[in-house]
Amino acid sequence: MLKPFYNANLIEAGCDEAGRGCLAGSVFAAAVIFPKDYSNEFLNDSKQLTAKKRYQLRDIIEHDALAWAVGEVTAKEIDEMNILRASITAMHRAIDKLSIRPETLIIDGNRFYQYQDLPHTTIVKGDGKYLSIAAASILAKTYRDDYMLRLHEQYPYYGWDHNAGYPTPEHREGIRKYGLSPFHRMTFNQLGDGQLSLDF
Repeated sequence: MLKPFYNANLIEAGCDEAGRGCLAGSVFAAAVIFPKDYSNEFLNDSKQLTAKKRYQLRDIIEHDALAWAVGEVTAKEIDEMNILRASITAMHRAIDKLSIRPETLIIDGNRFYQYQDLPHTTIVKGDGKYLSIAAASILAKTYRDDYMLRLHEQYPYYGWDHNAGYPTPEHREGIRKYGLSPFHRMTFNQLGDGQLSLDF
């Protein structure tokens, strides 16, 4: 059972991202604020759940949360700012959109840039420890998967409907055969050969 809060006496938002290791597409992040007495025995790190379960839980999270929001940073922006900064910027954009201003933040991972004047705590593997981070991981993952499915309809060569832009052999074979799409991250090692895609 995941813990409800890190700071029980403050309005706390949990944040996580999805798509950091992908070769293509935006990175997404989410922020979630739950009620003080919230519990849900089914919430867990999105990577531990089936796709069907993630989408079922997304509906529950959106219904139960006091506030939730999703932020996005595009592939072009990732190339301009690097993936770490892009992942954190996506979290900032999600926090910007929350309908309730949190008093503190808990962040999955070990890196974060200060958001306004809010205190924050980074928690390694936080999506397997705290409900709001787990919920954020589910929202970020499902909204990103929806986005990659839409891109797959335009660019069906890379298997994005099931690899979500991650560097699978099929994805890389699609790049070899058809080249890069406008949604590939040009500063990433697309073919796994140590060469940046800027050298294409």
